[in-house]
Amino acid sequence: MVEEVRTNDLWMVFKIMGEFVEGFETLSKIGPAVSVFGGARIKRGTKYYKLAVEVSEAISKTGFSVISGGGGGIMEACNLGAKKGNGKSIGLNIKLPFEQKPNRYSEVKMNFDYFFVRKVMFVKYATGYVIFPGGFGTLDEAFEALTLIQTGKISNFPVIFVGKKYWSGLIRWIKNSMIREGTISESDLDLIHMTDDPVEVVHIIGDYFNEKNGKPVDKRRTLMII
Repeated sequence: MVEEVRTNDLWMVFKIMGEFVEGFETLSKIGPAVSVFGGARIKRGTKYYKLAVEVSEAISKTGFSVISGGGGGIMEACNLGAKKGNGKSIGLNIKLPFEQKPNRYSEVKMNFDYFFVRKVMFVKYATGYVIFPGGFGTLDEAFEALTLIQTGKISNFPVIFVGKKYWSGLIRWIKNSMIREGTISESDLDLIHMTDDPVEVVHIIGDYFNEKNGKPVDKRRTLMII
């Protein structure tokens, strides 16, 4: 029994390595990209679905590829928006027994068995994160990025929460509980942007990209709304 477990674990290592290699090989060719997240349960035609299409289209028109989780709901809306903006539309799908089926709008499709491998791909090739309303998975992806930025493991790219009404309670809790209890610093809030304006999303990401690449930045147009 012990030997069987050991053998299965070793084969799992090779499978994990294979997912990393395939991901690096595929995504290294997409150019500057923005990872956009949100719930699979957000219905077509709702305000957040429409806003995700609009934001992703605006991002795509500036020359960034758009990476989504590859499934339905907000993920589908993001890939649709990228196609409408004539940009690269990437879907990183996760194999699940429910909810997650690849959407038809992603031009580059990948399938992952392991959440942690998939999350590395979201981070490694991102110039920014855009977070739409979603559930536990969306929160996991958002706070993973914030933790990596806070601890200096990745560059301080923008993490933008879209849907002020949806996210405002979370921001209040962070202020009233986490900051008050000292579990994070007040300056950590500077890592979070929040807006409902697609133009503002593009400006925040564009200013970061330009600054990172030594290009002029108009700081007056980049607003943090909390």
